[in-house]
Amino acid sequence: ALSFLFFLSSCQRKFYTYEKYFSSSGIKGNIQQEIAAETADALKDFCNQESEFAQAVQQSGKSFQNCLDYVAKGAGSSLSDFKAYSKAVEFYFPGAKIQFCMKIDLIGDAVKPVPEQNTPQQKKITVSFNSSSFMDF
Repeated sequence: ALSFLFFLSSCQRKFYTYEKYFSSSGIKGNIQQEIAAETADALKDFCNQESEFAQAVQQSGKSFQNCLDYVAKGAGSSLSDFKAYSKAVEFYFPGAKIQFCMKIDLIGDAVKPVPEQNTPQQKKITVSFNSSSFMDF
């Protein structure tokens, strides 16, 4: 008998496998339950970005619960997303680092388009940084 996974494309199999592996159901621990969904989303994105990372997760022999336990260890009363994702990646791939890139739009929604006026066009200002240059996890 052919398995259900046989009929799925490679991409669909990968998605199905990730969804099953990174499932939040049955997760134990208050902190672990709080961070499970967002951490799973981040790890799935990283798996899609880097096939070597995806392979490390698949071949780790470790559960998602083990990962969340590792991330939550020593968290105290708070844990930033950056720290959680960094620890999760480290759990599966020691030595790997995450590069965070955040941008701010200083104009945002504050300026609404003015209909048919002879005013110069407003420019968006973007400031970006690489957190690895000043945040040491």
